[in-house]
Amino acid sequence: MVIAEELAKKQKAISIAEFFEKNRQILGFDSNSRSLLTSVKEAVDNSLDACEEAGILPDILIKLENASKNNLTLIVEDNGPGIVKEQIPRVFAKLLYGSRFHAVKQSRGQQGIGISATVLYSQLTSGRPAKIVSKIDKDAPAHYFELLINTQTNEPEIIVDKITDWDRLRGTRIELEMEASYIKGRRQSVYEYLKDTAIVNPHARITLIEPDNNQIIFDRATDKQPVQAVEILPHPHGIELGTLMKMLRYSETDKLDEFLRESFSRIGAQTAKEICNKAGIVPETDPKAIALDEAKRLHEAFKKVKILAPSTDCLSPITEELIRKGVGKEHTVDFIETTTRPAAVHNGHPFQVEAGIAYGGNLPKEEKVEILRFANRVPLLYQQGACAITHAIENINWRNYSLDQPGGSLPIGPAIILVHVASTHIPFTSESKEAIADVPEIIGEVELALKDVARRLKLYLSRQDNLEKRREKEEIIYSILPRIAKKVGEILERPTPDITPIVAKIMGNVFAQRVVMQNGKGFDVEIRLKNHGDSVHHFILHETLPFSIESPSPEPKKIPVGKQIDYVWKISLKPGEQKAVIYKLGIGPDEAAKLPQLVVEGIESELITGAKAVNV
Repeated sequence: MVIAEELAKKQKAISIAEFFEKNRQILGFDSNSRSLLTSVKEAVDNSLDACEEAGILPDILIKLENASKNNLTLIVEDNGPGIVKEQIPRVFAKLLYGSRFHAVKQSRGQQGIGISATVLYSQLTSGRPAKIVSKIDKDAPAHYFELLINTQTNEPEIIVDKITDWDRLRGTRIELEMEASYIKGRRQSVYEYLKDTAIVNPHARITLIEPDNNQIIFDRATDKQPVQAVEILPHPHGIELGTLMKMLRYSETDKLDEFLRESFSRIGAQTAKEICNKAGIVPETDPKAIALDEAKRLHEAFKKVKILAPSTDCLSPITEELIRKGVGKEHTVDFIETTTRPAAVHNGHPFQVEAGIAYGGNLPKEEKVEILRFANRVPLLYQQGACAITHAIENINWRNYSLDQPGGSLPIGPAIILVHVASTHIPFTSESKEAIADVPEIIGEVELALKDVARRLKLYLSRQDNLEKRREKEEIIYSILPRIAKKVGEILERPTPDITPIVAKIMGNVFAQRVVMQNGKGFDVEIRLKNHGDSVHHFILHETLPFSIESPSPEPKKIPVGKQIDYVWKISLKPGEQKAVIYKLGIGPDEAAKLPQLVVEGIESELITGAKAVNV
């Protein structure tokens, strides 16, 4: 027998399950701690996607239990729509099986690998099947399966299939035993992943029960559901020649112009006619009869004809408001700014960049800023240095925005930089989906978004610096003027004068003073306000009192606060302008002597003298 014939006998097809069985590190299962994180991530992503598609506010439980020496049991439950019985084995025990791979819209999972790869890792390291319970309605039975993956055929093996009792109205539960380790205090940990997930999914409630039974709840910050992404047709600018030829070969229409209208987004009757003319092909040509040369001309015509950009209905950005709520819920900071860029296109795929910067609070001052990277609402915890988001951050000169940046790398300071890329197709660098590839269009949009929020950070820091200088100046004034006033009073043999009006004038502050004058059995009250500064000030004046006021001018807004009433006036003062708020009180001298301090809202404490500044 010749050598070629002998070698041919050894050749055989390899199933995708068998391939990943021997190359599981490609999917993120390369260490015990990372394998656990990958497993949690895949299960939580599936739960979030299912809940959102069904219009359900997600309520997800992640429970970790010690199983044996090196093994943990991972349990993930959700309140999603559940999975019909016939689909359960294939969803969990067949790689490359899913509903989102061909859908042109934003979603967390698309390949149909994630959760089944987790099942594969579990059975490889523990030898035990995955245990799944799913229920689609309160009146429907709960189905219980124990499943393994036959790696030679990439098909599910059903060990147990029965109906069971489950007290949930609906949802899905998966239980997996695997070789894994739970680690705290690291950026790449289950806790950090869930905290980041809670930031960009503020509509979700996520509960983590750690192996020591410690419970952590990431509560939802809003009941507002994300905007549902709508499936669209592929855009012609993103189609490669081979893909176009495949689509032509299997077209169900008999005319090329109809094929173009029905197969691609943003192509109408007139645009289809223009494309055919540019390609030199008759519109009535059968798509299945298109030869290679004609297909090339058609492919080139896509670039020559003006075609509208893809619709952004297929995207679901987090929104600036919810990013603020998410970051504010999980971090204590002094400043947050966010922005959402207009939608752009890379290789025909619509994408949108959102960015945010948080500063101050309890963030570490002498360390590198914390980078939060997200793709389609999923945190990216590994391969930070290989990611387009990180490269875009490094491309910016952060010294121009008042942050230190030694060696032109990542900036240093008490800050968080958050970037979210939403797209119908995230160009990941690998199957483990941990870093975004260096697509120029994406890097450019990330840079623009970050520069926008960085400019606002610079303004904030500049203002804070000015306020700090004012504080130092005021401290010096208050350390000197009282002694001068006391000395002058002693020389003139008079009481020490009130220096607050003088301080306000020197500092260029807004001055607030309440003057109470007895009038018969009651009192006349006048709140005098004067702007000694050189800019306009808008603020709210509060008088919170346990009794009613009479004849107020101007008329205030009244807000009940327990047994008291908060009287509220909106005030605007131009430079040098003064105003007065007046009212009457029918109270006795003892009560008049105990009126609370004036309170203003909407102005920094360094810019007001004679009242307490608060942020409500």
